[in-house]
Amino acid sequence: MYGQTNSWVLPDGKYGAFEINETEVFIVTERAALNLAYQKLSRFPEKPTSLLDLTGHDLIGLPLKSPLAFNEIIYCLPMLTVLTDKGTGIVTSVPSDSPDDYMALHDLKSKPALRAKFGVKDEWVLPFEVVPIINIPEFGDKSAEKVCIDLKIKSQNEKEKLAEAKRLTYLRGFTEGTLLVGEYTGMRVQEAKPLIRNNLLEINEAVMYSEPEKKVMSRSGDECVVALTDQWYITYGEQEWREKAEECLSNMKLYSDETRHGFEHTLSWLNQWACSRSFGLGTRIPWDEQFLVESLSDSTFYMAYYTIAHLLQNKDMYGSDTSLVKPEQMTDDVWNFVFCKGPYPESSDIAQSLLSKMKQEFEYWYPFDLRVSGKDLIQNHLTFCIYNHTALVDQHHWPRGFRCNGHIMLNSEKMSKSTGNFRTLRQAIEEFSADATRFSLADAGDGMDDANFCL
Repeated sequence: MYGQTNSWVLPDGKYGAFEINETEVFIVTERAALNLAYQKLSRFPEKPTSLLDLTGHDLIGLPLKSPLAFNEIIYCLPMLTVLTDKGTGIVTSVPSDSPDDYMALHDLKSKPALRAKFGVKDEWVLPFEVVPIINIPEFGDKSAEKVCIDLKIKSQNEKEKLAEAKRLTYLRGFTEGTLLVGEYTGMRVQEAKPLIRNNLLEINEAVMYSEPEKKVMSRSGDECVVALTDQWYITYGEQEWREKAEECLSNMKLYSDETRHGFEHTLSWLNQWACSRSFGLGTRIPWDEQFLVESLSDSTFYMAYYTIAHLLQNKDMYGSDTSLVKPEQMTDDVWNFVFCKGPYPESSDIAQSLLSKMKQEFEYWYPFDLRVSGKDLIQNHLTFCIYNHTALVDQHHWPRGFRCNGHIMLNSEKMSKSTGNFRTLRQAIEEFSADATRFSLADAGDGMDDANFCL
């Protein structure tokens, strides 16, 4: 238990009190508390303050009230799939739409031995039925129940089947589902979610909290947290800009519905993005050179450079000292003239014929028809690419297509040099030949699924 509180009560009658003036308390995992501390939500900055150490078993049966919920009392119940390294370690159960939650409730209701194992009383579980809150096309208003029946899932231990059930329902629930209850009844979930979020913040029933999408390790071997620090942000969610990005996306060729849904989902939630960092390689932020542009925000418009690179580098892909143009001559006025229909840069000492040639080359070759990249970049770098093109250039220069692919697994496991499960293309060719490698890669997987290269 982290934070500050006056008192706490557990369902078995245990009681404790603290002489602390503040009245906020977070019951979270140690991992989440560390994140909160670095986001200025702890009593002491960057240092979680633990009031009491609890196990999950200590909380079973705790009577609670959830913000905006209709039930006066809900009970804290065990669930085998809750992660301690993601989120708070405590989740709100939504058995109408979450296959994991539905099967956890189903197991507790149908298995007296499971209730006895965790000390769950009948009155904490048996009176409660699934309450429909979202209608999803083709899945109805109890999507979790339907998909679990369709896939013949018998318990919460069937992880692979539950992962498939989640894949079938979660994204569609967000992009196509409509709310059946509450103030925003009839509204699409993706439209209502930010409104509900803002409402919870306004009534002080929630705090802003961030954490890495997945486990991130630094080169020093430390596990990374999200910290609230001085940074520059790009407000990608600005309404007019977002509408342009959505218009661009609607005209792009994306090769699969899954890819399109991924971009639509990202556009629905992407708002402020920290675009700066204080160390490493990269481009200095022009108005604040103590910071660099972070890697995902950088290089979203570099394809345009290819159209004139041969003119700047004297036809040498690695650059050339014999080029007629020096880096310092490529001022903002020159770039605006070449790429953004800016006025002719009168102050430039680059030959007019060369400037005109650069502009002609860009106009002829742009936009790019296809960019191939990994599916993990949909939620950041590739969406930034769309946004930044719509901000910088006219519509006829906006991107025309992305082809997103999965990752290559080796023997059904992620490739990693640290574990030794790793092959370079050169190693594969030397070991198996070029033709065998080509055939294996071609047969490894299609679409956005992760391909598996088997040895």
